[in-house]
Amino acid sequence: MLTRRPLPCLLALAALAAALALTVTVGGTLADRAWLYGWYALDAALFALALLLLRGVGDRHVAPLVLAGSVAVCAVGLLAPPRTSDDAYRYVWDGRVQAAGTSPYAHAPDDPELARLRDTGLFPVGDGCAAWDERRTVDGDCTRINRPAVHTVYPPVAQAWFLAVHPFGGGVRGAQAGGALLAVATTGVLLAVGRGNRRAALWGWCPGVTVWAVNDAHVDTLGVLLMVAGLGLAARRRAGAGGALLGAAVATKLLPALAVPGAVSGLLARRPTKGDVLLLAAALGTFAATYLPYVAASGPGVLGYLPGYLREEGYEQGHLDRFGLLRIVVADRWAPWAAAMVLAAVALWVLRRGDPDRPWRGALVVTGTALLVIAPSYPWYGLLVVALVALDGRWEWLAVPAAGQVLYLVGGPEAQRGAYAVALACVLVVPAVRRLLRAVPPRPACGAEEPGTTRV
Repeated sequence: MLTRRPLPCLLALAALAAALALTVTVGGTLADRAWLYGWYALDAALFALALLLLRGVGDRHVAPLVLAGSVAVCAVGLLAPPRTSDDAYRYVWDGRVQAAGTSPYAHAPDDPELARLRDTGLFPVGDGCAAWDERRTVDGDCTRINRPAVHTVYPPVAQAWFLAVHPFGGGVRGAQAGGALLAVATTGVLLAVGRGNRRAALWGWCPGVTVWAVNDAHVDTLGVLLMVAGLGLAARRRAGAGGALLGAAVATKLLPALAVPGAVSGLLARRPTKGDVLLLAAALGTFAATYLPYVAASGPGVLGYLPGYLREEGYEQGHLDRFGLLRIVVADRWAPWAAAMVLAAVALWVLRRGDPDRPWRGALVVTGTALLVIAPSYPWYGLLVVALVALDGRWEWLAVPAAGQVLYLVGGPEAQRGAYAVALACVLVVPAVRRLLRAVPPRPACGAEEPGTTRV
């Protein structure tokens, strides 16, 4: 890059923020998806342009620019109610139930015992109940809470977050503001762990953060923040604190458990240290401790709707809707077992060959591989991958959450196989090209002499 000034990058960031603002205000909803394709494509193009121009910014401007861009990208997600997910309404309900002194695992939202907690924000009256985020309860009432007849599926740390956000408005706008706060805080932690590295922009400026973390307010963002902080502490050999944060991350959404093998990278290639044992014990102990108050209040009910959710989402034998790539090469009945074997092999590779100084590298491989083999239709699961990419820099893994976004909008087995096949190709081909380019000797600059020549 010829310039070391931030102005071109600032202009690209402004264009990205403007496009994202239009995406979440006029860019369509799940009921009107046609517009979303074009807006998402534009957002992705401007994101790539801003990242490219960031390479030309002087080092002293990088951290302030990345953080300011993160604030702008997150702020525009607050301009409208959730557009493509109704999960935040369940968060609001769970926080309200806890604030009223009841365990969120004890009653479903349509339980008459909790009727006193209903309001028109979550249970609209007189609007026909025809919006994309509305449905009927068993008794015929209208609600914005998804699956109103079943208990909550969210683990204890997520529930603690819902309760913490409740006093700030007690509505979906509070959940969105909390999501923006978490997303910007994650950018700050990424900058701290990476010592101001510009890779933090891969998270901070990602359009998916605007949509999934802020506008739709997915609690996965809390798990991401805890995971990033935990891996950062693990890399600095602060095993107890790092393990505790990783345990809290798992108790937020379970998926961050995929990062744990990365946190003890290389464990099988050396003698386990006190730090390894302390990290794993702290993670397990924190996870268990977060459940204790809810177990005391609800007993086995703390599992909530998790078993039913797994069946509903197509992870059950005989009703598979996941494992799209594996089902190309193995029979359906073997797909879950094949997925388990692939994940076990990758985890073992990380435990044997991973770099303990860069625990996020192994965490990215395990997490990204898990999403590739499971092939979920929810793109916000990929927020973990986005954050790990921002730590490690291997941008090709961003194709994995992108595949989830395509599947979420299009749906169907063909879209699942096609989107994740493209993601897999990107993950495999880009590193091969990168290695090939590194193997090619650099050409001499104009006017330079070839090696071995003699000046006359």
